[in-house]
Amino acid sequence: MSKMAGLKPRHFLWQVEGRIARVRLDRPERKNPLTFDSYAELRDTFRDLVYAEDVDAVVFLPNGGNFCSGGDVHDIIGPLVKMDMKELLAFTRMTGDFVKAMLACGKPIISAVDGVAVGAGAIIAMASDIRIATPEAKTAFLFTRVGLAGCDMGACAILPRIIGQGRAAELLYTGRTMSAAEGERWGFYNRLVEPAALETDALDMATRIVSGPTFAHGITKTQLNQEWSMGLDQAIEAEAQAQAICMQTGDFERAYKAFVAKEKPVFEGN
Repeated sequence: MSKMAGLKPRHFLWQVEGRIARVRLDRPERKNPLTFDSYAELRDTFRDLVYAEDVDAVVFLPNGGNFCSGGDVHDIIGPLVKMDMKELLAFTRMTGDFVKAMLACGKPIISAVDGVAVGAGAIIAMASDIRIATPEAKTAFLFTRVGLAGCDMGACAILPRIIGQGRAAELLYTGRTMSAAEGERWGFYNRLVEPAALETDALDMATRIVSGPTFAHGITKTQLNQEWSMGLDQAIEAEAQAQAICMQTGDFERAYKAFVAKEKPVFEGN
């Protein structure tokens, strides 16, 4: 196990408080685009979160009124048109590995979206467990607008499971912007809140999560992701095994004793 509160990333902002990590992309003058370096550093950070003993949830926050404008046109798209196939595949695998790391980090992730969340920014929100937005949020999977397929970083696998096949197909074929109201109505966003309340609302949700049985939350996240590819019988058996593991934790016993004593349980994540 390791501690990550002291992490000092070069390409994004990072703060850990109350076992909640806050992440902000840090180029607000450009609406927070990603670069080759920030992709790689985010990937490596989320890989390391698996072993972090001082982080139990992650919140992606906007910066300067915007969430993320996707891959930087000059720093990423320009160089990509000059690469050969081997280099291009290395890049697309790297960006996909970032999403894999988010899914496999063992920590619930909340995205708080304001302003633009497009391209890879929309993917970050999509790959999070919970999404909260302001009425001004604009979300677009605009890969087709730059001559690419909509099947980027897991979009064709994950997005239909959130909003349905037909709606996902429309967004991925057209690259059009999904309004915040549509996003909430379709289930992409859990709820909409005013901009002034966005950060507080997201952190309140994270606080509620980290006050619960965090070891069990890690199991829940694993099952939510792994059961996509399982049949029903396999999923039920996997959950039986997962729940038996959780029944051996101290948190399960603490909850029982608190119930008997008519007290609120205090979970310790073990």
